[in-house]
Amino acid sequence: METWLINKSIVVIGGTTGAGLSAAQAFVRNGANVVVVGRNPESCLMAELNLGSNARAKQGDATQQQTALDAIQLCIREFGSFDALYHAPEEHEEPATDGPLHSLSLESWRRTLDQSLTSLMLSNQAAVRTFMGMNKGGSILNLSPEIPSTDSNLASHAGATSKAAVIGFSKSIAAAYAGHDIRINVIATDTSLPADLDGAAVYLLSDHARFTNGQVLVVDGGKSVLEEQY
Repeated sequence: METWLINKSIVVIGGTTGAGLSAAQAFVRNGANVVVVGRNPESCLMAELNLGSNARAKQGDATQQQTALDAIQLCIREFGSFDALYHAPEEHEEPATDGPLHSLSLESWRRTLDQSLTSLMLSNQAAVRTFMGMNKGGSILNLSPEIPSTDSNLASHAGATSKAAVIGFSKSIAAAYAGHDIRINVIATDTSLPADLDGAAVYLLSDHARFTNGQVLVVDGGKSVLEEQY
C-alpha cells in the first residue's frame, strides 16, 4: 500500500462509477478512508463491496442541497474526520442532450448545467462550510471532464460552457478561501480512461500538494499541445 493519503478521509461525489470510482480505489490504496456518493443504489452497493472496509457508499442526487452535506457528515461519523472532497461528474442514465445552438433546447441547457455545475457548487459549498465550521483547512478537487461531441462532430455548447465554468468557479473560490487554508484545484481532461487521472488526483489531495492552490492540471496525453500545432 502507498501512503500518500494515510489518515485522510475523503468524500467522492460521483464516486460509484467511472473516474470517481477509479479515484476512490486509488485513494484507498494510498491509505485513505472514503465515502462515495452516487445516484444508483446498485452502483453504491457494488462500490462499497469493491472498495472494502475503508469505504462507505451514500446514495443521493448531487444536485440536491442535502446530499453532499449528508455524505460529509457520514464521513465524520464513520471515520472521525473530513479532509478532502473530490467532485467527479457522475455518469447519468439519461444524460442531457445537446447539439448545435440553433436546435439546443432550454430544457437540455438547464439539465446540463444542473448536472455539471449546480451539483459542483453544492458539494464545494458543503465542504467549505464544514472546513470553516471545524476551524480546519482542507482540500477540494474538481474534475472538468472531456466534452462529448454531437452528431455533427462539434463540441456540445452546454458542455463546453460547463467545462469552462468549472475552472472559473474553482479559481474564484480558491482565491476567496486561501486564507482559511482551503485549497481548490482542478483536473481538466480529454481522456476516456479513468485510471489515467488517478495519480493526479492522489497528488492534488495529498500533503505533497499543500502549496498548490487554484491550479488546473491538464491530463490529456498531450492532446491539447498537439492541437496547438495545427
